[in-house]
Amino acid sequence: MFELPLFPLNTVLFPGAPIHLHIFEARYQQMIGLCIEERRPFGVVLIRSGKEANAPLATPYRVGCTANIIQVQRLEQGRFNVVAIGQERFRILTLDADTQPYLIGQVELYPIRVTDPKELEQQAARLQHYFKKFVAAVIEVSGNAVDIGDLPEDALGLAYIAATVLQIGVHQKQALLEQTDAAMLFNQLLHLYRREQALLKAMILHGEQQDDAPYSLN
Repeated sequence: MFELPLFPLNTVLFPGAPIHLHIFEARYQQMIGLCIEERRPFGVVLIRSGKEANAPLATPYRVGCTANIIQVQRLEQGRFNVVAIGQERFRILTLDADTQPYLIGQVELYPIRVTDPKELEQQAARLQHYFKKFVAAVIEVSGNAVDIGDLPEDALGLAYIAATVLQIGVHQKQALLEQTDAAMLFNQLLHLYRREQALLKAMILHGEQQDDAPYSLN
């Protein structure tokens, strides 16, 4: 168990995924400034209830992802632009909303269960196939180039990047982040990618008659 400053947001961060933040509120200027100074991570958690900014502290979901700051741009009035990378899942055990103007959690790391590494590699190969077909279909529908960079070589890294790219609601993404079993996570991702690919295929067929069908990966 360890102490972690928490940043409740209307987004879900997965291990290995980048997050870009503009820090303008005084409470988070203080929090991020401390993380930069002490070279420590903070925790990104999805908001369960409340608002992201200029409001009382939001109530977060109990499972989040640690974030390590890799790039900082200092701006006027103490503001920051930061880029951070998701690292490890954690689970909040207790919350402290009184000691600091931001939330502090007593947390524990929450690694996903892997029971059959060989099966996981097979599932990863299938997911990579669907992922690449999905990106190719997005490019065909949108007409825009999509740079996904180099895919992770490890199975779980691929799963979390695939979850990041999916255009689904944040609560669905939170359910993926909270999944306790790796095989089940892959099953869910494969189902979602088959569904999204079918939808994109339908859009492509429709686009033969109507070229302005809207779609965006963002």
